[in-house]
Amino acid sequence: MKAIVVEDSRLAREGLVKMLQNFPDIDVVGTADHPSKALILIQETHPDVIFLDIHMRGKNGFDLLEELDYTPRIVFTTAYSEYAIRSFDYNTVDYLLKPISEERLAAAVNKLFFSDDDSSPNTRPTLEINSKMFVKDGDKCHIVSLNTICYFESCKNYVRIFFDDKNAFVKKSLNSIEERLPKKYFFRVSRQYIVNLNEIKSIEEAMNDGYEITMSDGKLLDVSRRNAIELKELLSF
Repeated sequence: MKAIVVEDSRLAREGLVKMLQNFPDIDVVGTADHPSKALILIQETHPDVIFLDIHMRGKNGFDLLEELDYTPRIVFTTAYSEYAIRSFDYNTVDYLLKPISEERLAAAVNKLFFSDDDSSPNTRPTLEINSKMFVKDGDKCHIVSLNTICYFESCKNYVRIFFDDKNAFVKKSLNSIEERLPKKYFFRVSRQYIVNLNEIKSIEEAMNDGYEITMSDGKLLDVSRRNAIELKELLSF
């Protein structure tokens, strides 16, 4: 699993990297001491997990996450407990308070390799485009065909599924859902959305040097230039 460490304290950064060397399944591919440098590093290495400090000079860790166009898993490393609630607006695996002990780091690493739902390895097969799913949203129950889903939207600790003329919330992470979707038909356009390729009506250039797609229900979604290039390749001959 590729990882980067983002920490503005040199001693804390080097100390965490040294501790992570005890976990052979974690490959630290880079470090950064500021969110701006981290953003460049993330774009270059596309890590699976970020060990992320929150309180840094200028921008903070949350500012960095808002700039990403995909959702890596996050282990927050901070001296401030008051950010814990806000941290779970993101794909948070664990929240480690400094000084970080070897035991707490080991527990966080262990969580990285287990699914969100049952703490066992996620070995469930990829769904087929015509698969039917049971979706329970509060008191309502739905049987949803995967091919009728227009897009998935990440909403803090839930994912909102848009299908037919309905929508429903499920308590899952967008990452866990993405792992089971057939990549031939579904594409992650941003940190917040996965779309059904068959439900895309148009792709247009946007003002922010990226692209904008229109879904079949009229929803407009922003796509970064990098993701848009990959998307257009998927939709081309």
